[in-house]
Amino acid sequence: MGCRPEAPERINCFALVTYLPSPLGSFLNALRQELVPACHLRSHVTVLPPRQLESCSAGWVQLQRQIIDFEPVYIELDSIEVFPKTSVIYVSIGCGREQLIAMHQLLAQQDLAFCEPFDFHPHVTLAQGLVGVEVGNGADLARRRWESYQGPRGFMLDSMTFVQNTVSNDWLDLGELSLGSVVTAR
Repeated sequence: MGCRPEAPERINCFALVTYLPSPLGSFLNALRQELVPACHLRSHVTVLPPRQLESCSAGWVQLQRQIIDFEPVYIELDSIEVFPKTSVIYVSIGCGREQLIAMHQLLAQQDLAFCEPFDFHPHVTLAQGLVGVEVGNGADLARRRWESYQGPRGFMLDSMTFVQNTVSNDWLDLGELSLGSVVTAR
């Protein structure tokens, strides 16, 4: 895994996410783009929100050491909600929520510690950066689309991806971590 910036566009901002598999992930990707046409990020659940690290390498080593202690967990998405302070539209997590909180608490220490601006709240972001009436309209549209979705609303979280941000807000995959087993670098 290459933690050292190979190009000047990488910044000291890292996160740990799990991407949603298709067809659920594809549906939510399309919904994200319908709500925010410029959005090109893949639908994901964040386990460690964006953070600066003193050492990317030390954070990666900590993840490798700890990830084998976690068993895969079934995650089920619940309802469309809006965070009141930030106006972020998201899908809440029902089944698996407590396990995600426990993972976050255990991983957000030592080399991965960071003073997070918000309490950890597992979710899938659908739209952010909307203002005023756009938020209500977007949430209503998301609720209608979610109600009509006929596919699976859950998935097995069995791997996570360590990512790094860039100055253009593109997230680069640094390495994939399989829960309960050996780690693979990208």
